[in-house]
Amino acid sequence: MNQTLSACRVRFFYAFSGRIPSVTLPELMSYDNPRKILSWAEEDRPREKLMLKGKAALSDAELIAILIGSGTTDMTAVDVSKIILQSVSNNLNDLARLSVKDLSKFRGIGEAKAISIVSALELGRRRKEQDRPQRARITCSRDAYNEMIPHLMDKPHEEFWILLMNRANEILRPVQISAGGISGTVADPKLIFKQAIEHLASSMILFHNHPSGNLTPSQADKDLTRKLKDAGRLLDIPVLDHLIFTDKAYFSFADEGLL
Repeated sequence: MNQTLSACRVRFFYAFSGRIPSVTLPELMSYDNPRKILSWAEEDRPREKLMLKGKAALSDAELIAILIGSGTTDMTAVDVSKIILQSVSNNLNDLARLSVKDLSKFRGIGEAKAISIVSALELGRRRKEQDRPQRARITCSRDAYNEMIPHLMDKPHEEFWILLMNRANEILRPVQISAGGISGTVADPKLIFKQAIEHLASSMILFHNHPSGNLTPSQADKDLTRKLKDAGRLLDIPVLDHLIFTDKAYFSFADEGLL
């Protein structure tokens, strides 16, 4: 009723004054409605706020409000955005999983607005994908040795490491298993495969260093390699190689046919 009266007043004024309005009727009426963004102080409106204070000053709901442009007759675009965010517990990753059809179920969101939200989130995902550094790929024992130089060079004691990889032999991460004395270190198979499973590794390479510089594998080295290889076969996480590392060279069990 009040909205109708406001509209009548506006039409009456311009009908008898002969003046041409510089704004449309809906825009004029929006100033009378506290639920319209145009009735807000300029520095609080999402678009103006972004220009005045920068993008970081806006909340998630305000950024989405800019995407959808408008709300409903009784809700601002910010109100609609808050409802959408609340439905996913304000988690943007969960929001990105919603489809156009899912978003269109919200009041005030048609197909065009839903597409705008989905498109913006997809751009964000692609940006994150491009920012991710390309993973190094292991193609031979030399690649594996070079990858571990920063971790095992100049160590005065023995350490045991694993290099976890995906199905494409791309490095997921190196993981230190243990650090010991000059003549040996402990390599617990349970801990090794626990790390592999937690990081969703598809395969691994074993490493331990010999501070003495001796590249000859001990019987204990051979027994451990065989034990871990058998465990990897059972868990479908194959052990591709075991390298004995020294500062100047390395010994590869795979290259020597001992794996």
